[in-house]
Amino acid sequence: MSVSAMSSPAASAGSPNRSRIQASLRRRRNAEKRFRFYGIASVTVAIGFVLFLFSTILHEGLPAFWQPVVKVDVTFDPAIIKVDPKPVADTDQSPAALRRANLDWQRKVTMVNWNRIIENSIRAEAPDVEMSARDVQFLVSQNERYRLRDMFVENPDLLGKTVPIELLASANVDVWLKGDIDRSLASDRQQLPEAARMLADRFYEDGRIRMAFSSVLFTNTDSRNAPAEAGLLGAFIGSLYMMIIVIVLAVPVGVASAIYLEEFAPKNKLTDLIEVNINNLAAVPSIVFGLLGAAVFINYFHLPLSAPMAGGLVLSLMTLPTVIIATRASLRAVPPSLRQAALGLGASRTQTVFHHVLPVTYPGILTATIIGVAQAIGETAPLLLIGMNAFVTTLPVTPLDQSTALPVQIFLWEGNENRNYFEPKTAAAIIVLLSVMLALNAIAIVLRSRFERRA
Repeated sequence: MSVSAMSSPAASAGSPNRSRIQASLRRRRNAEKRFRFYGIASVTVAIGFVLFLFSTILHEGLPAFWQPVVKVDVTFDPAIIKVDPKPVADTDQSPAALRRANLDWQRKVTMVNWNRIIENSIRAEAPDVEMSARDVQFLVSQNERYRLRDMFVENPDLLGKTVPIELLASANVDVWLKGDIDRSLASDRQQLPEAARMLADRFYEDGRIRMAFSSVLFTNTDSRNAPAEAGLLGAFIGSLYMMIIVIVLAVPVGVASAIYLEEFAPKNKLTDLIEVNINNLAAVPSIVFGLLGAAVFINYFHLPLSAPMAGGLVLSLMTLPTVIIATRASLRAVPPSLRQAALGLGASRTQTVFHHVLPVTYPGILTATIIGVAQAIGETAPLLLIGMNAFVTTLPVTPLDQSTALPVQIFLWEGNENRNYFEPKTAAAIIVLLSVMLALNAIAIVLRSRFERRA
């Protein structure tokens, strides 16, 4: 039998196998291509949604960082400011008497019709426009009269002088000039009277009204009688106090608990039960922690309502499971050989954990801590249940003073009846909150990279 005759059956038998193998390889390559395509498509869609979210917030919120101001020459008219000269210290006058005289003088200054000063200044800029005192009051924020009063109290030499001052425009003027209200609406449905609308447009065209950076957003507290001067300072300080409380309480307790459970606790049913409950607490809705805080910290310990102390304690309970789980995961990631080498060289169990194992886990613990704090600062539901949605116009000096928080302030502004003005301001507050959270995450990344380089 020839060689060709012997090889022909083998070749014919191998041909179907080769075809099946090639078909299988093609299916595997096609499946891999589809998987890559689905993965890239999923990432692209996710990034698209994130970009859409951020672009929408930026589009809505960035205009709120600029507010209209009215440039006028304010005359401190002696015919209106009818007060005696500011008291000065006499040689035979006691400090208490001088203080009483100053307080009496300031009370008289307070009684001055500062609205009339503003009205005369604006009328002088548009003498040909017929407008009532009410129209002028609609043009400028109500609290600007107090600003003029404080300027005069600080410098009584302004009496009789004319000073160029930029007065903050009202919230209704802001809405009108930015086009946040339909200008084609009937006059009775507009927020500004006709004369005030005409004067606002005229001043804007002449350059007497310009858009200035809204510093009051960062330097003022919330305000109802003057919405244009509502700010985030009180909410920011309240959130800062709560973050400090979370860092002081949740982080040390969480890290210490994780170290004990992972390195020292015996493995028995009790520790298994504790681990299960910690994992369950991490999945509990935040509003449940708010109910717990209202029942324990408010009703039992009688902490003040709407205080950063109560809010910080509630957020600490929320953050504690996250810190414990993340710290335990970092400890488990340490190679067993490191522990064995330390124990083999004579180190005790405590020395092994604190001198050799724990330093290696610093990057993971630090990242988990900052991310946990960043998550806590954005919580709203538990803070609402402990009364932090109260309207507070004063700055909290201590964690026991009444305050609000950034997410709660966003919630309050979103529900304000003046939606045309507060919707952009709400988006601006969201930008501020996101900036704080992104800054915290950036700090976590930087510190983690530095600790990793040291390790």
